[in-house]
Amino acid sequence: MRSRAALPRFTSLLFLLFLSPVFSSSSSSSPRPQWVLQRVPVVLAQQTAARSAPHFLSPARLDVNSPCDPECHKRAPRPSYWDLRRLLAYETLHSDGQLTETAVGIYGYDPSSNTSPAYSARSSGKAERSHVRRKRQIFGHDGRFSIAGQNFLLKYPFSVAVKLSTGCSGTLVGDRHVLTAAHCVHDGKNYVKGAQKLRVGFLKTKQRDTRASSFYASSNFTNHVEGGPAPYGPPTNDKMKFQWIRAKRTHVPKGWIKGNANDIGMDYDYALLELKKPHKRRHMKLGVSPPAQRLPGQRVHFSGFDNDRPGKLVYRFCRAGEETSDLLYQHCDAQPGASGSGVYARMWDGQRQRWERKVIGVFSGHQWVERQGASQEFNVAVRITPLKYAQICYWIKGNFVNCREG
Repeated sequence: MRSRAALPRFTSLLFLLFLSPVFSSSSSSSPRPQWVLQRVPVVLAQQTAARSAPHFLSPARLDVNSPCDPECHKRAPRPSYWDLRRLLAYETLHSDGQLTETAVGIYGYDPSSNTSPAYSARSSGKAERSHVRRKRQIFGHDGRFSIAGQNFLLKYPFSVAVKLSTGCSGTLVGDRHVLTAAHCVHDGKNYVKGAQKLRVGFLKTKQRDTRASSFYASSNFTNHVEGGPAPYGPPTNDKMKFQWIRAKRTHVPKGWIKGNANDIGMDYDYALLELKKPHKRRHMKLGVSPPAQRLPGQRVHFSGFDNDRPGKLVYRFCRAGEETSDLLYQHCDAQPGASGSGVYARMWDGQRQRWERKVIGVFSGHQWVERQGASQEFNVAVRITPLKYAQICYWIKGNFVNCREG
C-alpha cells in the first residue's frame, strides 16, 4: 500500500502537467505567448420594445446539429454593417416572464476591414472524417479529468464553472454574470422549459471537510500514461452539493434566434445570465479570441458538468483545430452537459506582468455533418470576436466606456 506522502507528489505532478502553461517544443527559445489588447468597436443599446411572452414548452437541447462544416462557414459571405446590427440585436428574458427586444448601434467598426484576428490567421488543419462513434463526443481515448476535493473545486480556475438548471454548464464572467450557450435557454424558436425560472448551481461543501483533497485523473489516463492501474481510487465527492441562485435576466442575441435554422446561427450560440445576487467568487475575464496559432501549444481548456459523470466537475484540454472568424473546431472530449462551458486560454498579461486566464469562447457542443454520404464530427466553440466582446461586456458593465479594449 502506498504511503500518504505519495499523494502530494502525485498531485504536484498533475499540476505541473495540466495546470501550468503548455508550450510547443520550440517555446524555450521563443517569447512567451501574450495577450494582445486591441481597440474593440462599441455595441450600444438603442430602442427597447416589449415582445409576446414565451411559451417555455420544449426541453433544452444539449446537442447542436448543423449541415455546415468549416469550409461551408468560410465560404459564407461576410455580414454587412446592417446585417450585424440585426444579428447583434438581442432579447432579454426577465424572471417575471416578460420579454423585451433591444436594437443596437455599432460604432468604430469597419465591415470591410479585417477587424477580427481570425481573418489574419490561415488555418492549415483539415476536417477529419470519421465513422459514427458509439460513445458520442469522445475522440479516441477519453482524455477528461474529474476534479474532486474542495481544495480544487472551490479554487480558481475550477470554481468559475457552474451548472444550469436546464442541464448545461456556464462560466462566471462577472460579479453576478454567467456566460453560457444560447441553446441552453432557447431552441431557436422559443425559450426552453425551465428558462423562466432558470437557476445557476455553485458547488459548495455540505459541511467542514478536513480530509486531504486531490486532483483525480481517470484510470484511462493512468493506464495509458503510467502503464498500470490507477494508484489511487477516485476521492468521494459526497460532501459537495450545489447552492442555487436564480437568474434575474437572460440576454440572447438575435443572431441565434433568427438564424438557428440557417448556417449562421451557430456563430451566435452564446447567452449571458444576470443573477439576482452576487455570487462572491472570483470570475474569469473575457478576452478576444486570438488565432489558434497564437495559443500556448495551440491548446484550449474548459471545465463543465458532463452528464455521464453526475455531480462531478470535468476538466479537459486539447489542441485547437480549424477555425473560422466566429467558430473554433477541436476534438476536446466532452459529453452532453458540458455545452455552455467557457473555453479559455492562459497567457502572459504584459500590462499586469502576470499570467492570466481569459474566456475566449463558449463550448457549443458536438456537430455531425453529413457530406456526400460521409459523416464528419467536430466539437465546436463559438469564438469571442471583437464585436461579441463589446456586446457581452456591455451586458456585464452596463456601459461601453469600460469595454473599449479586449
